[in-house]
Amino acid sequence: MTATQTWNTTDLIEKDKAHLLHPVSNLKDMREQGPLVLSQGDGVYLWDTDGKQYIDAFAGLWNVNVGHGRKVLADAAAEQIMTVDFVPNFFGLASPPSIELAAKLAEIFPGHLNHFQFTSGGAESNETSLKIARYYWWLKGKQEKVKIISRKMGYHGIAMGALAATGIPTYHEGFGPMVPGYVHVSPPYMYRFGEGMSEDEFVSKLIQELEDLIAAEGEDTIAAMIGEPVTGAGGVVVPPAEYWPAVRETLTKHNILLIADEVICGFGRTGQMFGEQTFGYVADIASFAKGVTSGYIPLGGSAVSDEIFDTMSSADRMFMHGFTYSGHPVACQVALRNIQILEEEDLATNAQVGGDALRAELHRLLDDHAHVGDIRGIGQMTLVEMVENKETKAKYDPALKMGDKLTMETRKNGIIVRCTNDGVAIAPPLTLTTEQAKTVAEAVAASIETILV
Repeated sequence: MTATQTWNTTDLIEKDKAHLLHPVSNLKDMREQGPLVLSQGDGVYLWDTDGKQYIDAFAGLWNVNVGHGRKVLADAAAEQIMTVDFVPNFFGLASPPSIELAAKLAEIFPGHLNHFQFTSGGAESNETSLKIARYYWWLKGKQEKVKIISRKMGYHGIAMGALAATGIPTYHEGFGPMVPGYVHVSPPYMYRFGEGMSEDEFVSKLIQELEDLIAAEGEDTIAAMIGEPVTGAGGVVVPPAEYWPAVRETLTKHNILLIADEVICGFGRTGQMFGEQTFGYVADIASFAKGVTSGYIPLGGSAVSDEIFDTMSSADRMFMHGFTYSGHPVACQVALRNIQILEEEDLATNAQVGGDALRAELHRLLDDHAHVGDIRGIGQMTLVEMVENKETKAKYDPALKMGDKLTMETRKNGIIVRCTNDGVAIAPPLTLTTEQAKTVAEAVAASIETILV
């Protein structure tokens, strides 16, 4: 790709170190070292300001599903800006793109999820879904049904309600007391919690834990359970096939809503359009963001069932929830064109094909490397889990900063992935070819073999 602009990398890094707060980053390290500055993208590739090429094997933040540089998405945004740049969805207003996007989403979401409120991103979407769950029961005269069940290792965002649902303790540290009313159950993490059990036995154990929690808390106090179809940031935990249908049945029995956090899984990443379809269930509410626009412009939303919509729209009162940019016409128009690309190019199927090829290439690490404990994934979501001791599954001491070391090594080897103390998460654009998957796998393997000695 030919450079379109010359950058002064040193100047940019110095300005960054002086002024920019980096989310989910060690700010001390950032102040000392500065960032990798990425300035161009095309397809699955990115270039830094010094002209080095990388494969974006994390699709931005799980979200650039159709790949970088799609001119048709830029054209869709530009045309909409010149038609009408902003119309809110507040106070009985709407724009054609927000209406058309809601209708399109009703076509492609599973089952009874036919009604939508738009947001600007995943955390806002989960905040919306959690509030709607409580609001639904309030309208039903069950004001005591406010508690939320979520899962350890689950990630639902950093707004305060979504943060309380998030089951990763490091996200909580330093931010004061959590919002009350949230309780957590174990994740469907076979590698660490299901050893010696069949998948059916493991699912039975998890459902019994859920039953016990409902009994202890009281089903009349619980509004909903929220969960990602496949746990993303918490470690790409792919559940056993029967897990979600069993959870769905249990919650229905106890009159508790199910919220599917489709923020990462939605729009093709699991090998079907939505994670719910991949695992054979339909939630009462679903949160989405990321892949709805492939990250080209911020957009998210919450889908609700016919029953919830009927209850909300039958109440003769204001629905006092929303965001300034709910239903932003430019974002909605980009989403419509983005979904068209996903469908026309069958990128959900390509995600499964490319993901299978990637995991097949990586699989040799399980046999060949003493510190690779597990390789798992589905669609274009993959994790190489590293361990200090393969027999005991002991993790590395965080003080060793193995994730930081792997980050530097993978970038040196020409890929952008997410490396943590637990392993390497890989989630490239859904357009990744099998040949590109091989390149990614080789770079991951080379990095692990250099760092984990």
